[in-house]
Amino acid sequence: MKELIQLQKVMYPDLLEMMQHRYSVLYTVYLFQPIGRRGIVNHTSFPERFIRNETQFLESQGLVEMTTKGMLITEEGKSITERLHGFNREISGLTALEGDLQAKTNVDKCIIVPGDSDEEDFVKRALGRAAVQFLKRTVIKDVTIAVTGGTTMAAVANAMVPFDDIRCLFVPARGGVGEKVEYQANTIVAEMAKAEKGDYRLFHVPDPLSESLYQSMVKERTIMETLDLIKNARIVLHGIGGALSMAKKRKTSAEIVNKLKEEGAVTEAFGYYFDQAGNIVHKARTIGIQLEDLETAEHVIAVAGGTSKAQAIASFMRQGKSDVLITDEGAAKEIIEKHLL
Repeated sequence: MKELIQLQKVMYPDLLEMMQHRYSVLYTVYLFQPIGRRGIVNHTSFPERFIRNETQFLESQGLVEMTTKGMLITEEGKSITERLHGFNREISGLTALEGDLQAKTNVDKCIIVPGDSDEEDFVKRALGRAAVQFLKRTVIKDVTIAVTGGTTMAAVANAMVPFDDIRCLFVPARGGVGEKVEYQANTIVAEMAKAEKGDYRLFHVPDPLSESLYQSMVKERTIMETLDLIKNARIVLHGIGGALSMAKKRKTSAEIVNKLKEEGAVTEAFGYYFDQAGNIVHKARTIGIQLEDLETAEHVIAVAGGTSKAQAIASFMRQGKSDVLITDEGAAKEIIEKHLL
């Protein structure tokens, strides 16, 4: 197939580009049905005129159906989407890139979406869709899913759909970080549960905590009950942050910030700060999932993208705690080309 694709790229480059664009429109309907033209524009960044022409073509071919609630994909459209998925990734070079990155990170599964989320907001939405699709394929029974906060996890929440007849319990992986409520883990798990038609628990704990407040809160019965659910989650869905930006969100003292700079901290996850080699250089006092808790989870899924996050992603992946990495083309190429792993 690879040789055939290379020949097609030489002989019919415009045809392959059109196939990719049309597939993207059909795949968006597949993920977010029922959906209107404006929704497809928002999810793909294609011009509205292009979307109007493409959806009319897809309807004429019997691949989508127009309803009062929005577009729905037909059974034939669903079949074609699923059959073209691998081919589309092959012609874009993503399959080969995934193989390279998977070998370097030593994860069980690496998923790469096209683009760079540093440059285009829709790429972050694509990360969210990819994470939801992985969960939909993976979750085969009711499970507890622990989720961290952040903009990428918010994108996952926005892309969430029901998992057929499965109803999951969503819990925050740790307390609240930063000030924007829409990016707090509590808000995100509530939105995920609503979209998936599951349930959720809130975790009203600040992050980080002083030692005295920590000792007081861990004795609270309701907090301990929720913490038990969090630590026993079968799936952990988390982002990866830059060390100094996360320290700023936590309103970290100047003394600790200077320590992070001196120790060469480049990444943060679960309250831990790591240098480029993946060594822990600082641990914030938090209530929630700790690194050792990840050992018992069935899947630990890291979702992060953008060229600017490449160093942070590479640093955390050296821990070997995540078995699935979902990232974008910008971060993947930076990691490989700069030999960050």
